[in-house]
Amino acid sequence: MMFYKETDFKETPIGKIPKDWGIVRLKDVANISSGNTAPQDDKYFENGKYPFIRVQHLKELEEEKYPSIYDLVNDHAINELKLKRIKKGSIIFPKSGESIRLEKRAILKEDAYVVNHLAVIDPSSPNVNNLFLFYYLLSFRTSNYLTKTTMPSLNLSMINSFLAPLPLLPEQQKIGEVLSTVDQAIQKSNEIIAKTERLRKGLMQELLTKGIGHKEFKDTEIGRIPKEWEVVRLGDMTKVTVGYVGPISEFYTSKNNGIPLLSTTNISEDGIKLEELKYVTFEFYRRNKKSRIFPNDVIIARHGLSGTAAVVPESLKEGQCLNVVIVRASEKFESKFIEYHFNFKLTRERLVGWKSGSVQGVVNTKVLEKFKFPIPPLHEQRKIASILSTVDAKLELERKEKAKLERIKQGLMDLLLTGKIRIKVD
Repeated sequence: MMFYKETDFKETPIGKIPKDWGIVRLKDVANISSGNTAPQDDKYFENGKYPFIRVQHLKELEEEKYPSIYDLVNDHAINELKLKRIKKGSIIFPKSGESIRLEKRAILKEDAYVVNHLAVIDPSSPNVNNLFLFYYLLSFRTSNYLTKTTMPSLNLSMINSFLAPLPLLPEQQKIGEVLSTVDQAIQKSNEIIAKTERLRKGLMQELLTKGIGHKEFKDTEIGRIPKEWEVVRLGDMTKVTVGYVGPISEFYTSKNNGIPLLSTTNISEDGIKLEELKYVTFEFYRRNKKSRIFPNDVIIARHGLSGTAAVVPESLKEGQCLNVVIVRASEKFESKFIEYHFNFKLTRERLVGWKSGSVQGVVNTKVLEKFKFPIPPLHEQRKIASILSTVDAKLELERKEKAKLERIKQGLMDLLLTGKIRIKVD
């Protein structure tokens, strides 16, 4: 497939497009309609076999353009409610309610029934390709055309008047093929991420309750664990302190003139989010020794996602923390093992449900000092942390690859749908 840069443009109501492209109203190349009143009674869904797509099903779409989640209605619903069937290949998007602002689009992979809060674009002209039209509408912000009513809405006459560029059909088809290929790669990346996340969840369940290679187990106050493991209070094995609590905005400064500040907003189960880092003055750092943090400290959220933990990375040689609990591991603890255990579902449930534990969603030092922890020998802690870190590294790599593909897709849409870059058609 050959690409080339276009140099010959003309001005149109939708901006510059190649001179040999046309411009059309949607009503000239497609039949515009809305869907059906949604069935309400359970009897319409019993033994259902026909897809019925609602607005929320589009909300759940990620990069996949074909709805894969929907309700199923039966013949009784179709006949009694006189539901109209929407043809395979039609494009749908929200036309009423706040969901319009999400700018979701989908193509029907099969004949289906859709709710009347969705607009239906059925390409009727032999001169228009539905994939090209889908990607153009994906780049087109319908929320810019909302009527000023209590409930945000787009009426059908407004949608009929929307303008679209129109290359010749072979070029439309090529553009649709290129963007679909990128979409397929993104979807493949999504599948790998989902599979790796399931693997991670299963490994955490196995490794953090059964360890590695154990044959004998014992019952303890916190559940069944390998016989060689111990149950200890966290405060007996680590130093637990709380970071600075109080107003801090007056101490904020620039990156070049300050010390990194970590707070609850920087903590996630995927580690420390450095892109949201703030900075405080050196004077603040000098005055608040107790809330200083260092590489390999574990910081735990006190509010919000209370109990979520992350290890301070090596890249932060010094720092301050705000409204988090600091766990400084002794020589008997591996920091990453502590992080994984706090982010483990069973540990989180035990922490939140502990009677003498969190109050109004706040986790404090007294809670954590008394919190009982299963401790393998140090070499096993490190092995468990290493296995889970390997899976996390794969997840991070796949997420970066997906982000890269999404940037490529956006770049291609910006170039191909405006004609700045053309595809040579034989």
